[in-house]
Amino acid sequence: MHQLFRPSASSGRSARYVFVGGLHRSGTTLVADRLGAAPEIGAIRDAPVPEQEGVYLQGAIPHGAQNGIPGRFAFDPAQHLTEDSAFNTHEVARRIAAEWDGWFPADTALRIEKSPVNLLRSRLYQCLFPTAMFVFVVRHPLAVARATTKWTDQSEAELLAHWSHAHSLLLDDLPHLHNYAIVRYEDLTADPAGQLARLSALTGVAIPPPATEIGNRNDRYTGAAADPAGPIASRFGYGRDLRDVGPVAITMGRHYFRSVTDRLVSR
Repeated sequence: MHQLFRPSASSGRSARYVFVGGLHRSGTTLVADRLGAAPEIGAIRDAPVPEQEGVYLQGAIPHGAQNGIPGRFAFDPAQHLTEDSAFNTHEVARRIAAEWDGWFPADTALRIEKSPVNLLRSRLYQCLFPTAMFVFVVRHPLAVARATTKWTDQSEAELLAHWSHAHSLLLDDLPHLHNYAIVRYEDLTADPAGQLARLSALTGVAIPPPATEIGNRNDRYTGAAADPAGPIASRFGYGRDLRDVGPVAITMGRHYFRSVTDRLVSR
């Protein structure tokens, strides 16, 4: 894909980034919109790319139609980027910051970038941008699979396997991160104030509540699966039925500069 560039007077290297990631149809746009509603947080607007995703607005890490494919990208080893990646260089960091800079408001030092593949590249981004924060959005695997079927010819079982593999990689990555929060779609729709308070605690700015109620659309996908995503789903509190959402068995947040508080862990 040809690189899109908007000139800017600065390099963007002084900005602090909030990276939002999650599988397609998990609710990443919903969460990113809430974060971007805070006056202190700049968001990409009016860019001629799908869903305002920053991966399309930089050329340091190639990204096109064959990358980040819904229901498939987690199975591509090239999409899981860590500190061992060949992209872990000062030049890549400089180029990404410079190419993103013109797409953000000039007066915000805190900037949000939402792309599904961020789910798998947090360890690299933390090396490139050491003060970065990460928000991972997770939704019941059965809802994600059934919402994704219109974009793919894969079977439900294949999409569930993709969910499991993607979130297994995420669980492996979490111990390497300094600042992150996991937001379950179901928690956000049931208790938006509580979940936005967690994001406020992570970012240090007040995230405004939505103007209208956030509805849970999981109920449009009826029926249960034999085993949505096995033990990985269970660690996130998900059972076989879409209504089966219980306690999690993982750490749901971390903040490098202070001890994890109740606002950064699942209640």
